[in-house]
Amino acid sequence: MDTANAMGSTGQPGSAPAPVRGGASVGTLGRHLARRLVEIGAKDVFSVPGDFNLTLLDHLIAEPELNLVGCCNELNAGYAADGYARSRGVGACVVTFTVGGLSVLNAIAGAYSENLPVICIVGGPNSNDYGTNRILHHTIGLPDFTQELRCFQAITCSQAVVNNLGDAHELIDTAISTALKESKPVYISISCNLPGIPHPTFARDPVPFFLAPKVSNQLGLEAAVEATADFLNKAVKPVLVGGPNIRVAKAQKAFIELADATGYPIAIMPSGKGLVPEHHPHFIGTYWGAVSSSFCGEIVESADAYVFVGPIFNDYSSVGYSLLIKKEKAIIVQPHRVTVGNGPSLGWVFMADFLSALAKKLRKNTTALENYRRIYVPPGIPVKRAQNEPLRVNVLFKHIQDMLSGDTAVIAETGDSWFNCQKLRLPENCGYEFQMQYGSIGWSVGATLGYAQAAKDKRVIACIGDGSFQVTAQEISTMIRCGQRSIIFLINNGGYTIEVEIHDGPYNVIKNWDYTGLVNAIHNGEGKCWTAKVRSEDELTEAMKTATGEQKDSLCFIEVFVHKDDTSKELLEWGSRVSAANSRPPNPQ
Repeated sequence: MDTANAMGSTGQPGSAPAPVRGGASVGTLGRHLARRLVEIGAKDVFSVPGDFNLTLLDHLIAEPELNLVGCCNELNAGYAADGYARSRGVGACVVTFTVGGLSVLNAIAGAYSENLPVICIVGGPNSNDYGTNRILHHTIGLPDFTQELRCFQAITCSQAVVNNLGDAHELIDTAISTALKESKPVYISISCNLPGIPHPTFARDPVPFFLAPKVSNQLGLEAAVEATADFLNKAVKPVLVGGPNIRVAKAQKAFIELADATGYPIAIMPSGKGLVPEHHPHFIGTYWGAVSSSFCGEIVESADAYVFVGPIFNDYSSVGYSLLIKKEKAIIVQPHRVTVGNGPSLGWVFMADFLSALAKKLRKNTTALENYRRIYVPPGIPVKRAQNEPLRVNVLFKHIQDMLSGDTAVIAETGDSWFNCQKLRLPENCGYEFQMQYGSIGWSVGATLGYAQAAKDKRVIACIGDGSFQVTAQEISTMIRCGQRSIIFLINNGGYTIEVEIHDGPYNVIKNWDYTGLVNAIHNGEGKCWTAKVRSEDELTEAMKTATGEQKDSLCFIEVFVHKDDTSKELLEWGSRVSAANSRPPNPQ
């Protein structure tokens, strides 16, 4: 999305003319908000109706370019807006006051952690009730209406409580523009009696405001480039590692420009997967410490200089704080700042500007890439199966790899799917999303709905564990209603496998469901949906053939039965290290 023109066009009105006062046309708050959402690219809005937002929903529906997607609950609506924002650059959801707002909080917190601009709109109390001593329904029984607002203040970058038409235009536009500039969620509460009232500030053809592009401090940029170039041109075997903040900085092209210019090998942090093209000739895999791609970790950790672009070093991405990375060898490039080893740290230097300028100052150095190619051994293939052998997870993902193309996108749920999907080699233009920073189980069901709604040119392949699916399963209903054609692999291994490998206990075993039976019941003969149960490789290949053939236009739900202890080797290693980090004793006082 071009932020400089993100709110540039206004389009033509799509509803009946508003009343005219004094010869000037006037519009309504509801129509203005609807047009703004269309202008920024949020043309599908995920909602759950409630009495405080019904009038607002009427105005959103009246906008011909806006599609209202009704969800089963607010949490899933928030997850869907998250998934939509990953594809379109911005997402939006609409819920009702407090009972809806507090329900969507978890999803908005996840969007905040992943730097996704989600516009969370809440239908609020009648404007006449503010400042009174009245107690309203949908509240906790106190005459204080700020509880919801206070909750959102911690997980949004801007909040607007609209209970007066005089400043509504300014509050709405400021909140939306802040979401786009900061790449974080915002909260907008709109009093339920205001959306349909004409007001002069909501003119039919408002002057569009634009978001001024951010420009680096030129002196800071030059100093950062000079210090970094001096550092890297002295290195013997430097490497380049891409992280998740490349997305928020909109620096994908600049990253590749630097890689092409330098000849450095390209690795990705696990949460950066999908942001760097894996078909690039310099790509060497995922750097994830002890659970890195084969030969990738060795090349990165043995380098004498590494450029980390947009990293997030948390306990999960660092495998329980066990990375063998030294600060004095690292260039850390964040969206607005560059830090060179133990030396200078320069702010208001923007990532894309910096990478493009640096590419012109570095000498080509392919030493580390040549080292990688020298030691690289192609990955093995799963051992030959016995007759009627139960399906193994590594065989499942071998076949999922074969399904991928530029017309697909992968959504990986929190759990062992993180590790198995991380090993997939993404073809050019193949999308990839997962929620590593927040790691909320169940996220992928709503996110699949939102991503598929945004990227209708791609077929989404979602890999979801049974435990996660039980949290948010009902949004399958909305996928069917929207005519989506995603392929969902439900991996049935009887519990929360990722938590088993961190710390086992009876709480990690869940009640088994007839998952295809549940989806069939939700389908109920309305819309296109096809299900299958798979226990062997032959059944898997037959199901995949059907899903990509005669059922290519249907939502396909394939329940895959695997052994409860059939996990990736990476999860076993990662789980033991994260467990060790979690169980560190208190420091002595």
